Amino acid sequence: MVLHQNIHVLMTTLALQGHLNPMLKFAKILVTKGIHVTIATTELARHNILKHTTTAPATNDDADADATMPSIKLEFFSDGLDVDFNRQSNYDYWVETLETEGRKNFSNLVTKLSERTKFSCLIIHQFVPWFIPVAKENNLPCVALWIQPCALYSIYYHFFNKLNDFAILQNSNETLQLPGMPLLNFDDIPTFIFPNAHLAIQKVLSDFFAFLGDVKWVLGASFYELEEEVVESIRGVVRPMLYPIGPLVSPFLFGKEKEEEEEEERDFGLSVDMWKADDSCLQWLDGQDLGSVVYVSFGSVVVLSQDQMDNVANGLLMSGKPFLWVFKRPSSEKESTDGTVRLPDGFLEAAGRRGMVVNWCSQEKVLKHKAVGCFMTHCGWNSTLETVVARVPVIAFPEWADQPTNARLLTDVFKMGVRIRKGDEGIVSSKEVERCIWEMTDGPNATAMAKRAGELMEAGKRAVEDGGSSHRNLDLFIADIVGKKDTT
Repeated sequence: MVLHQNIHVLMTTLALQGHLNPMLKFAKILVTKGIHVTIATTELARHNILKHTTTAPATNDDADADATMPSIKLEFFSDGLDVDFNRQSNYDYWVETLETEGRKNFSNLVTKLSERTKFSCLIIHQFVPWFIPVAKENNLPCVALWIQPCALYSIYYHFFNKLNDFAILQNSNETLQLPGMPLLNFDDIPTFIFPNAHLAIQKVLSDFFAFLGDVKWVLGASFYELEEEVVESIRGVVRPMLYPIGPLVSPFLFGKEKEEEEEEERDFGLSVDMWKADDSCLQWLDGQDLGSVVYVSFGSVVVLSQDQMDNVANGLLMSGKPFLWVFKRPSSEKESTDGTVRLPDGFLEAAGRRGMVVNWCSQEKVLKHKAVGCFMTHCGWNSTLETVVARVPVIAFPEWADQPTNARLLTDVFKMGVRIRKGDEGIVSSKEVERCIWEMTDGPNATAMAKRAGELMEAGKRAVEDGGSSHRNLDLFIADIVGKKDTT
């Protein structure tokens, strides 16, 4: 393997767990190629990371760092808001501040870092488009890591470039047909393009595609074999082309020994977990039967109502199956009275030893555990890739963003799960939760879906091996940034 120890790349991402994770996984891959990586994120990440670690993250100011050894270092800049500001409840204002103050502060950081380090490129993702001009101002080639499925790149590209009329957005009874994808119903459409909804995020994505001409590479967290029809359908249509380099998951999920993975973590000396994982759930899983546990997690940004949470809880009890539920409970009396969703009264007592609830967990370790039989998921793309590689079939429970499209892919394209059905008021009943658990554990198609999940896991493993589709795409990218090959 050729190492490129004089190559430095700069990455940037927001302080959101679902954004930090794929960037860090990509950074670790680059480090194994001998490339130095600096990840720049906001002060909120520093604040949250330090709450859960006893070691300060390494930065480029560390004078005793070995300059010859490939490494990952963190740098921080202000997004213009105090760390205690509630960004989730004031999302529009946060985005507006990021575009002005955040961009200015990031630009200043790039100038400062560039005084000591010559970077080969700036790697962003689609939710920080304002940093693309910063790359241009600093004469840095810009690379985008697309952290959603290739299907979403196609949908958004067609939408923002007006290549289709998207009549479905004015009439929910219409369908949407795009190349390489199944016929999409209204409930399959990403909510970020809905009229008069999520306008701040819609503008973020619109800006990304407006700046796309200044992006040299678009790399995908997915892998070719998972979305072959989509990738082939956009070839020659979109510019720049998307090159899948995933699945961007930890090597542990591919069967790498646990001890080796933990050694790898120590070598990089870096964690970007914004919540402390409760590893007691792994010991609890050790005591459960093979494939018996329903794992439930709705991600780091939960948008479910109290009524919906109550129905999920009751459905879990009605199923009679052991379950592990990641549920971030109120951390203070204020949170418990300000509308934050809570577990139903008496739920934990009713579940007894059959259920376990934790605030956060090491999801990849949980999915890899032999006791886990299915995953009730919000269908975020990180979780989707992890469950595919862990060969765990799903109960798709999408709410917003790319999740509805991901759910359609999981159930109708990947064919490794069932999609939960909402009632008339958009609420899933306890009975529906119970039904889906039965479908995935004892239903007539459960074995076939588990088998399909295993086939996709093997395909993902081959993609990242020497000569695999993602391995080849990654080699092309690295050859370009080290100056060996031009992609134009």
